[in-house]
Amino acid sequence: MNREELHSYISDSTGNESNICQIYVIREDETVYDDCWRGFKTEDAMNVNSVTKGVMALLAGIALDKGYIKSVDQKVMDFFPDYTVKRGEKTIYDVTDRHLLTMTAPYKYRSEPWTKVCTSENWTLAVLDFLGGRNGITGEFKYATLGIQILAGVIENASGKKCIDIANEDLFNPLGLPERINHGDSSKEDQFDFFMNKNPRKYEWYSDPCDTVTAGWGLCMSAKDMAVIGKLVLDGGRYKGKKIISEEYIRDMLAPHLKLGERFGNMYYGYLWYKPYDNREVYAAIGDSGNIIYINKEKNMSVGMTGTFKPRIFDRVEFVENKVLPAVG
Repeated sequence: MNREELHSYISDSTGNESNICQIYVIREDETVYDDCWRGFKTEDAMNVNSVTKGVMALLAGIALDKGYIKSVDQKVMDFFPDYTVKRGEKTIYDVTDRHLLTMTAPYKYRSEPWTKVCTSENWTLAVLDFLGGRNGITGEFKYATLGIQILAGVIENASGKKCIDIANEDLFNPLGLPERINHGDSSKEDQFDFFMNKNPRKYEWYSDPCDTVTAGWGLCMSAKDMAVIGKLVLDGGRYKGKKIISEEYIRDMLAPHLKLGERFGNMYYGYLWYKPYDNREVYAAIGDSGNIIYINKEKNMSVGMTGTFKPRIFDRVEFVENKVLPAVG
């Protein structure tokens, strides 16, 4: 499949690829592929869902590099000295930043409490109410989109800055990417529109009433943005020769800290980034609807891909490797 065939394949798709809007590929230091569908242009942004988590992992690295956070093993409660822990709750004192980054933090719910959290005034504190539980720290992987909201609170309380300001000053600006603005509305109707609307969005980041960004979803990026961020990770935290994030942290972020089960394709998990294969230097930040940052160290390639809302599409690693990379050549 060549480039023209790939474009037609996606244009004509009525299946899983029918929602793809942008693909952008960087090899070494060159843009080698840039294509768009569904009325999108290269510079258009969209909600990339859980790819947001991968960016939050980078912000955690920046916070560590700057000394805001002492280590990934620092206790979460160190950052919330004014929080009143519920009576009888003890496990919460043992939870560390590493538990948040590897999604091994325990929570007191069976399913994520979206309504309770997303109708509150402070989403971070609302999620914190569910952290801990009687089973203690088990090390079990528990995918928790809302749980990453606590990481936003950790970074903000440690630094005295808003996450969106750290992202703009220490990540997006140094990479030559547009600054993000807070979305600014968190009504139920607006949240629904934010997920479902298939039109391009502004360079924005969804936020709660306290102007804290939604850490597990809601960052709006283009495929180009994602490919550039992938290039940063690919190059060990450097961009055009300048250090943005320490190589030590990037290496730790990508390390296979956990082996996931069948639901997650038996992939490995680092700090909010996936390692799809046991023996290959391939990594990804993955979001619903097929949004993805894919990096391949063997080929020195970074791929960004966006897609509008479409249920039951999660992992597009295979599509990138079987369709996109051969077309790029």
